[in-house]
Amino acid sequence: MSAGVHSDPAWRKSTRSSGNGNCIECRDLGGEVVVRDTKDRSGPVLHFTDAGWRAFLNALRAGDI
Repeated sequence: MSAGVHSDPAWRKSTRSSGNGNCIECRDLGGEVVVRDTKDRSGPVLHFTDAGWRAFLNALRAGDI
């Protein structure tokens, strides 16, 4: 995982967003998934490999993080 800045318009909001202001947007770049905060779209972006993203989501679902 690394941080960077992205301004591409092809982002999608998380389906788990509940309108409470704690939302993320993600984008699949083919082999890499990037994630950013919807409140700071010009701010830092997290980069995950596909395997890293799946591991992150599985850890969230399991309550490990």
